Amino acid sequence: MADQDIKMLIERIMAEARTHQSARFSNEIYADEPILKTGRQMQNFLPDQYRKMREISRWQDDPKGGAGRWLSEAELFYRQGLLMADFEDDYPYNGTFKSYFPTYNAMSDRQLRGYFTWRAQVRRGTVEETSTSFAFLYLYELICGIGVDNPLDGFNKIKAFWDVYRAFEPGIDRFARVWLQDYAVFHGLDPKLLCDSKTVMFDNALIELRRAARDLAPAPTPSDQAPKRHKASEPTLPLPPDEAREERLMAAINALSTYNLSNSRLDRSHHRDLRHVACAVYVRMARYYDTHRKTGIVASLFGEETAMPYTMFASAVFFAPERHEDCEYRLDPIHIYRCQNGFWECMRIHGSRQKSSKLGEMMRACDQRLRLALDPAHPLKEEKVPKYLAKIIDDEIVAWLSWDAAHQPVKIDIDLSQLGHIRSAAAQTREALLIDEEREDGTLADAEVTVAERREAKPVAGTIAEPVATTMQQDEASEPTISTEQFGVVAPLLAPAPTSADTASALDPAADAYLRALLEQNAAQTASAVAQSGKSEDMLVDTINEALFDLVGDTVIEFGAAGPQIIEDYEADVRGYLDHE
Repeated sequence: MADQDIKMLIERIMAEARTHQSARFSNEIYADEPILKTGRQMQNFLPDQYRKMREISRWQDDPKGGAGRWLSEAELFYRQGLLMADFEDDYPYNGTFKSYFPTYNAMSDRQLRGYFTWRAQVRRGTVEETSTSFAFLYLYELICGIGVDNPLDGFNKIKAFWDVYRAFEPGIDRFARVWLQDYAVFHGLDPKLLCDSKTVMFDNALIELRRAARDLAPAPTPSDQAPKRHKASEPTLPLPPDEAREERLMAAINALSTYNLSNSRLDRSHHRDLRHVACAVYVRMARYYDTHRKTGIVASLFGEETAMPYTMFASAVFFAPERHEDCEYRLDPIHIYRCQNGFWECMRIHGSRQKSSKLGEMMRACDQRLRLALDPAHPLKEEKVPKYLAKIIDDEIVAWLSWDAAHQPVKIDIDLSQLGHIRSAAAQTREALLIDEEREDGTLADAEVTVAERREAKPVAGTIAEPVATTMQQDEASEPTISTEQFGVVAPLLAPAPTSADTASALDPAADAYLRALLEQNAAQTASAVAQSGKSEDMLVDTINEALFDLVGDTVIEFGAAGPQIIEDYEADVRGYLDHE
């Protein structure tokens, strides 16, 4: 056949539409790999290390001549992984790899090269988003000890990779969290490494709930006596409240309740009240469960504490070449692992590991009913709750608010602007207390002299000398004072009212004008008064403060960011002084 005929035949075949639609030329089958490769690509496509890995057979002969055996998928993965532990490649893969339990055997050659290229970058500290199955395969390697120096190094690498890759795939959390915990248990690492894990924090909250229910429960009654009923007037929790203990209990309740009290509007304005009532209601409910239910409140809400068989690294491809030695590992007081003859068991509270909706119902009812008493302007919609729960909550609210009201500190508000009136009233009181003889003499000084003379005179037989002077000295020594640290003032309540003549020195015209200008906040007049005084403004202010110190017992002018100004608390005293000058 001539060359021209051959070309025509080829063109006719290629021109037919059905040929172009044939599966032999489908893009879907060869999308990940090019159809045509150069000679260089064919030569370097698969390094020898991959061939050696593929040569590891699943069938293993017995070296002692006995019957051979088939390797499990996990053991085959482990052996292949040890061979490839230090291998690196430089052939990126842009396709997608998906596998339920990814292993090396599940990947094509291109995918293998892409994985070991990506892994090399991860080990150098660059974690890039890739196929999720690649990420799981890398975690399998770490939990099998492939590419780690020691158990602690493996723990840190698992945690570091998880912390970064969860940003690309949040779903990795529920697997990596369990595997990291299992890794610490399997290798006997320090439990403190897991102190911030969700499992340990959940357990700690359960421990606090159980401790509160046990420690704050009433003392057991003899079997031949009926249990003592709680009176509504009796406080459930110690009063005054144990702040630290209540905070711990409330934090535990919030951690395990679907209704978080810390997000409540009432908590921001009445935290102490809500905390105490919520804690007291929980303890009362714990007593209720002990009396009316077969199991306690913690067991009813979250399950019983018991030991059950446990599988290490469940949902992962994991293989250990040797049987684990017998051991016991305490993750926390209520979470204990034991291994015996290679079989693991876990003792913990087996039940719900989620927040309790029943506990949330209790806490929401506390919030709703306490708002009716403390914040009626912002009520919560009332939801149906058991009558016994409503009564327990109401009893605790009444008991707490009654006690709190009876122990409120006495508040004393001091209006310093009224000191002048207080002194005036005190002077009138002093005048009313003078004896007739002192009033006839006209002055207090004369009265004191008369009293002194009486003390010197010998008492007449059959009479009793009146201890007048002694009484007056005691009265003066015990004279009450108003102490206001926030204002720096200590002023005697019964001191005579000061007058302008009582001040250290009278104000000259310039100082008077300056003081009035400050009161009126007139900057021009203030500058004029300074110029009139012939002094610097600092010296003029010092002079005024000195002159008025006896009036209020403090400086009246201070220098602020805007310059000199009369202290707001003393403005009324200064105005009164200027008006009566």
